[in-house]
Amino acid sequence: MKGLFKSKPRTPVDVVRQTRENLVHLDLNSGSRGGDAKREEKMAELSKNIRELKSILYGNGESEPVTEACVQLTQEFFRENTLRLLIIHLPKLNLETRKDATQVVANLQRQQVSSKIVASEYLESNKDLLDILISGYENMDIALHYGAMLRECIRHQSIARYVLESEHMKKFFDYIQLPNFDIASDASATFKELLTRHKATVAEFLTNNYDWFFEEFNSRLLSSTNYITKRQAIKLLGDMLLDRSNVAVMMRYVSSKDNLMILMNLLRDSSKNIQIEAFHVFKLFAANKNKPAEVVNILVTNRSKLLRFFAGFKIDKEDEQFEADKEQVIKEISAL
Repeated sequence: MKGLFKSKPRTPVDVVRQTRENLVHLDLNSGSRGGDAKREEKMAELSKNIRELKSILYGNGESEPVTEACVQLTQEFFRENTLRLLIIHLPKLNLETRKDATQVVANLQRQQVSSKIVASEYLESNKDLLDILISGYENMDIALHYGAMLRECIRHQSIARYVLESEHMKKFFDYIQLPNFDIASDASATFKELLTRHKATVAEFLTNNYDWFFEEFNSRLLSSTNYITKRQAIKLLGDMLLDRSNVAVMMRYVSSKDNLMILMNLLRDSSKNIQIEAFHVFKLFAANKNKPAEVVNILVTNRSKLLRFFAGFKIDKEDEQFEADKEQVIKEISAL
């Protein structure tokens, strides 16, 4: 007889619906006082449901995720505004539940239903959620959770384009230099992802926004007094300029005497790591076959100093490519 009264196991759809109900309850009662016991009960239920969503999507120690269950969960999650509610109310959740919710949102960005990424379509219709995620860098409690979600969302090209073309891009120059090291590093990781993941979109963005972007990049990141900021910036600059998609942007960058002066200063930096990253960009100035006269003049004026510097410029481990590049740079400067 006992078996007759056993509760049916919940389906993925049930778990999503109950999660949504919990979030709606949180939404409706966010400003009310009293009823703390009821609220705690609902929060505990919400935490349990989000943990279960994570278990369905990732599997647990005993079993792998089941494709059909993931599909059902994904369809129901994006059928209504569960993602919106979860993002908006994330600050009200406890730390462990925030971590679980972040993993759920991250996983859902990759889930396919009938060969379509449902999350991408949903975000395209709800781009204001990206505004909320980005502004999360201004809230120390949720910055890392929102940052992790944001990086997963910009896996979708259309979403990355929205962020690149928004006013938010200018804010990243502030976020990267926040005094909190973890948040600044997270913002820097997102910034790098935005500028390297979708090649054609990035090339279009850099071409259309060249002047203000590189003015900010040079003056605020490459000229920063913070070692980590400066090192990450010069490494990112090299990654961008050496990418074939950005060849037009690279040619424009290496035709500027102001940019050359910045790179020559970085070659003299007290950090060997920054010197090496700067060299990878400086060699593009030297290799440019159509150097403007003002760039040639600076290189000629500083020729003896540069040749002396490169004669003693070595790295710790043997690297044939580095040595070949250095020889080429010496040859180019000597021939001017």
